[in-house]
Amino acid sequence: MAMRNSGVCPEENDDDLGAAEALFHSLSDGTRLAIVRRLAQDEARVADLVDQLGLAQSTVSKHVACLRDCGLVDGRPEGRQVFYSLTRPELLELLAAAEVVLVATGNAVALCPNYGTDSRASGAGGE
Repeated sequence: MAMRNSGVCPEENDDDLGAAEALFHSLSDGTRLAIVRRLAQDEARVADLVDQLGLAQSTVSKHVACLRDCGLVDGRPEGRQVFYSLTRPELLELLAAAEVVLVATGNAVALCPNYGTDSRASGAGGE
């Protein structure tokens, strides 16, 4: 994904932007983001994620499947168990960069009327 700072959205980058949009959408769910953050520490089974995140097994499985389908998570079978891990170490760099942006902006995005934390509670904006 080549992002340009020209201030213009060139048409030839539409495919790149679509892929970037899909990547960020895959990380936009709090549960998926929590799973990614947990897998950044070490591989884990769905049962481990259920225990650590306090969510239903079906919910965790659904989100792990989404991340797997997006190519962000891969499963390593061992007997009857599957251990999941991140497929790309660059994902950790992306999350670290996001944290830097959040700190630099004073978490201003949390106040965004369309996507901020208050908009979710009121049902405004979003997707």
